[in-house]
This record gives sequence, structure tokens and C-alpha cells, in this order.
Amino acid sequence: MIIASGQVSLSIEGVFSLKEKRQIIKSIIAKIHSRFNVSIAEIGAQDKWQYSVLGFCCVSNNTAHANSIISKVFNYIEKDGRVVVVDYTTEII
Repeated sequence: MIIASGQVSLSIEGVFSLKEKRQIIKSIIAKIHSRFNVSIAEIGAQDKWQYSVLGFCCVSNNTAHANSIISKVFNYIEKDGRVVVVDYTTEII
């Protein structure tokens, strides 16, 4: 069993409240979960309205497949015009 995880730090520009931030983050989480079938959640900076940290993971029987899924999730987040990726990390166990 291969477990791949990723963590991405995001800057959310143009928001002025936690309510606006939560709308954007919940939308991104829902789209990623339905499109890529990964577990994903906001894991940090819940009280900061222009910053967020998302964590996600997938389980596979093939390292290449797990790595591919994590890469696709990162690419999807980077292409979303509502957020800017500040930092990201991956780990495959």
C-alpha cells in the first residue's frame, strides 16, 4: 500500500473576511474531492482570512499512480485564479 500526501500553503488575495475565504476554500475542496477522489481538508490558518493551508492524501497500490494524483491536485490548485500557491510539500510512504 502506497500513501501519498501533500500540503499546500495558499495566499488568497482580494478577500476581506473569513466568510469570503471559507467560500473559496470550500469550493476548491469540493471540486478537488469530486474530481480526484482524494481526502482533503483545511489543516491550518483557519482564523486568517488571506492565508490557508490545505492537506490532502490518496492511497494506491502503485507509486507512480499516487505521485500522478498528487501532481494533478497541485496543478489544479495552481491553475485556480482565486488563490496563489506560496509553498507545497509532498510525501510518499
